[in-house]
Amino acid sequence: MRRTVAVVGGGYGGAAVAKALEDEADVVLIDPRDALVNAAGSLRALARPDWAGKMFFPFATLLGRGTVIRERAVSVGPTGVTVASGRQVTADYVVLATGSSYSYPAKPVSDSAAEAIDDLRRTHKELRQAGRVLILGAGPVGLELAGEIKEVWPDKRVTIVDPAEELLRGFEPELVRDLRAQLDALGIEVRLGTTVTSLPGTEPGRAGAVTVTTGAGEEIGADIWFRAHGTRTNSDYLADGRLTGLDAYGRVPVTERLNVRGYDHVYAVGDITDVAEKKMAGHALQHAEVVARNITAQLRGERPTATYRPLSHPVILLPLGTRGGVGQLPSPEGPFAAPTSTVSEIKGMDLFTGRFTEQFGPTL
Repeated sequence: MRRTVAVVGGGYGGAAVAKALEDEADVVLIDPRDALVNAAGSLRALARPDWAGKMFFPFATLLGRGTVIRERAVSVGPTGVTVASGRQVTADYVVLATGSSYSYPAKPVSDSAAEAIDDLRRTHKELRQAGRVLILGAGPVGLELAGEIKEVWPDKRVTIVDPAEELLRGFEPELVRDLRAQLDALGIEVRLGTTVTSLPGTEPGRAGAVTVTTGAGEEIGADIWFRAHGTRTNSDYLADGRLTGLDAYGRVPVTERLNVRGYDHVYAVGDITDVAEKKMAGHALQHAEVVARNITAQLRGERPTATYRPLSHPVILLPLGTRGGVGQLPSPEGPFAAPTSTVSEIKGMDLFTGRFTEQFGPTL
């Protein structure tokens, strides 16, 4: 008798688990969207709308044998999932993989790929007519967005504002120096240690007169602005406490085997876990491998032994367009700053589209 695995969330980690297990069990993937979104491509699609179709991997072609339920989970218990319509999905194994939300355009707003593409095209038209761009947030998202804009429109004036005193705190000094030099060469102004007293009165992503006042009383003007900060864990459906408690960030406590603590048949992957590491797509895919191996072992009557241990130092691949960027990668001797050519080859040129096409099937 085939067992049922319910996967809640079809992002990087959830889609990978579902794909890996569909030959071993009856997989039910629960997600309100119609496609896996390669959010790494969203910022490029904003600057190059013809690129947007490469971001979406339809669930209809992703799973050959599994079932996709296009609804939002509203509760999870030890024996299954309740979705918004009231439908109960009973499962022998449950995988929580709902990830996190982030301000548009880094992550689409719509659950429909077609509507999300339309949104990006509309925002592209707004951006195209703006001479001055203000980005609030100098983390990886804000920096990548600036790089994509400058590659398409070198003459646009791009200013990034952030209250932090350092760029990419915790990364190797060599990487930070290289990043600063590349930003300077692109003409991107980065104003660290700068707070704003309030958000602009105009909607982000809409062309118009934009003015912010800094904590020092200075006014910064622009023709369009974007928010590049504010991550939120997507775990509201666990707030009823039927399954587990959450930490202060809304994350789920997991063991080294990525079980939700207290259960040997419930797992979590990706941003929703309390694993002490940067929340990145690459980590979610590594989590998925561990969980798929453990559930496969259990389905075969074997003891699950796969474990996940985060690195002791952060890693990053931060492209600035197709040809620029910086990276920090692991090695047996510790972290090292990757050359720009490596960042471009691994991520910058296609933002993992080729890798995901092999794993998840064709894009739109």
